[in-house]
Amino acid sequence: MPTITVLPHPELAPEGAVFDAPQNMSICDALLLNKINMEHACGQVGACSTCHVVVVQGFDSLNALGDNEEDMLDQAWGLQPHSRLSCQARMAQEDLTLELPRYTLNHAKE
Repeated sequence: MPTITVLPHPELAPEGAVFDAPQNMSICDALLLNKINMEHACGQVGACSTCHVVVVQGFDSLNALGDNEEDMLDQAWGLQPHSRLSCQARMAQEDLTLELPRYTLNHAKE
């Protein structure tokens, strides 16, 4: 079972986190299951960018980026070359290291 390492985030994971996640589970589901309250304003259907993460390690092991996800990522705050929507990115066999962006653009919340 692959391991997810979450780098420290001031609100969502002040001390960081390390946990196992089943293969084929979305990153968002794995974060939520492990008490990291990742925003997901669209209900995890890939229609917003609130669950944006930066994959520091293991990016190439994830499922392919779809056109819809790519379009939504353009709206994400702090977009990086290895950014993904955590609701669309599914775990493979490789361990991941994630950075949770400090801010998110959640128009429903703001």
